[in-house]
Amino acid sequence: MNEAEEEWRPGFHRVTSPSNPIVKQLSALSAKKKERDRTGLFLGEGLKLVRDALETGFRVHDFIASAESLQEGAVADTAAAVKGAGGRVLSVSRPVLEKLSRRDNPHSVIGVFEQRLAPRKEIGREGLWIGLDRIRDPGNLGTILRTADAAGVAGVALVGECCDPFSLETVRASMGSFFHVPLATADEAAFLAAAKANSARLLGTHLSATEDFREADYAPPLVLVMGNERQGLTDALAAACDGLLRIPMREGADSLNLAVATGLMIYEALKHPQNAAALGKAQPLRSTGR
Repeated sequence: MNEAEEEWRPGFHRVTSPSNPIVKQLSALSAKKKERDRTGLFLGEGLKLVRDALETGFRVHDFIASAESLQEGAVADTAAAVKGAGGRVLSVSRPVLEKLSRRDNPHSVIGVFEQRLAPRKEIGREGLWIGLDRIRDPGNLGTILRTADAAGVAGVALVGECCDPFSLETVRASMGSFFHVPLATADEAAFLAAAKANSARLLGTHLSATEDFREADYAPPLVLVMGNERQGLTDALAAACDGLLRIPMREGADSLNLAVATGLMIYEALKHPQNAAALGKAQPLRSTGR
């Protein structure tokens, strides 16, 4: 029997060689956006991520774990839950985990999940949303998702050509928050149309702005629009904003990291009573719409 078909329990497969066809397929999924786009799948590391995915309605396509960890109660229970939901469980060797995670100290558990995005029409519908204009760094995106999750933000919209939200680096940096914060994608025109349809105001940060971000009105529904790491907001997005804000810095200091600037804006917005009331209450959208 081919190793890729070997079942040591019903629905549980043993894979030990990094050259196994299954591993090659999953490795391509880990490394190539083209493969993630083709399959509609993505990878994430750690038992917590898999459990977060199950709790928030993401379908877990594969549960990949070392043979040793599958003997542990929590890992074994989660593997059974994945199998019960129709997923596949793979017992793998350490070299396989290293190949899939692309690092020498891999987690003992990796999940393969179906991609899911919130419908564009939800952008700005209620509460506080974040709009990220052409964000390029997956670490920044993952960190922003983590902050948005902690603050109870209603959702995050990726505007224009952005880094892949389903990359291993983004999911890794989000520390599980990826599964708790609704994420939508839109081009510039669709983003502005959705915000307008939902009567959401837009507040953006801009180098030419004169209003201090600590003095703005953050009443919801509101979208905080943050610009590209190098270029800031496009002229069209800046013109569409109801207000442009500046974050004061020492003269001569370089610009703030995008994830840091976004965190400052989010927590300043939480000073508004209506935004503060949403803290800890935001629920992930369960739609599979794009």
